Amino acid sequence: MDDAAWRHRTGGLRQAAGDVDIRYSTVPARIKQDAEGVDVTLANTVDGTSVTERFDLVVGADGLRSTVRQLAFGPHEKLLRRLNYIVAAYQLRGPVSDVASDDGAILLEPDRSMWIFPFADHPPTVLLSYRTDDVDAEFSASPTERVRAAFGRGPTGRALGEALDALESADDLLFDSVEQVHMDRWHRGRVVLVGDSAWCVTLYAGMGASAGLAGADLLGTMLDSHPGNVGRALAEWEHVLRPYVEHYQHNGAQQRKFFVPANRLQLAIRKVMTKGMRTPVTSRVIRRLQAKSKTARFKEMDIARA
Repeated sequence: MDDAAWRHRTGGLRQAAGDVDIRYSTVPARIKQDAEGVDVTLANTVDGTSVTERFDLVVGADGLRSTVRQLAFGPHEKLLRRLNYIVAAYQLRGPVSDVASDDGAILLEPDRSMWIFPFADHPPTVLLSYRTDDVDAEFSASPTERVRAAFGRGPTGRALGEALDALESADDLLFDSVEQVHMDRWHRGRVVLVGDSAWCVTLYAGMGASAGLAGADLLGTMLDSHPGNVGRALAEWEHVLRPYVEHYQHNGAQQRKFFVPANRLQLAIRKVMTKGMRTPVTSRVIRRLQAKSKTARFKEMDIARA
């Protein structure tokens, strides 16, 4: 039996470097804490067993719909903020017509877009994004049906048509709503959230992975700097990190116009900016303005060493 099959069948335990235990098929089912530690009930999703263990600190890094956040901070509905957009991302079998294997492509219309990203070591990946007035309705049918409805039943052109056809046979598909997490505090007692579970800047910001990794790095630094004082470490960690994350979230909402223009005016402005980047003089001016912006400074800042 290979390692993947063993993990799937047993929910087994593997040991990483040092004394770190990695548990597969295991999810938190209950979190209860006091001033000295946290009791976590862990449920094995394979055999249905559970065990309660005690920890000094619980770090939730389990994504947009975090189970740790739901158990320790409250229901998703109170903390998620919808942007009213849906994304579908998947890998194509090969390049689409009229686009070379090492080229990308962008198709934009008001409230919907297609981005094709080329890679050197595997076929291109496509990102479809569109606006909706009813997020819940988008999950009432299959992703293929909802995406085709959003992009229309009429003629699509070869590239978009091939991308939509590929959706029906995609091996791995991300189909989800675009949402941000907004919380007054990312920590409560000895439970703390990092990455998308705490803030989720959305893919439109382009800083999700970076912010998550930098936030985790900074968290470790603060815990090392204040041994024996978890409360102070978490408070200082959040004090340093929050201004950056809030800016990334704001930028994510603004950058939506870049990925999915909402109307023909936004589309026209984007076309002008794109043409401007092809002109040497205009391109230099735009790049200088971008380099001096707060967004550029915050993206270049080494948060983990702030």
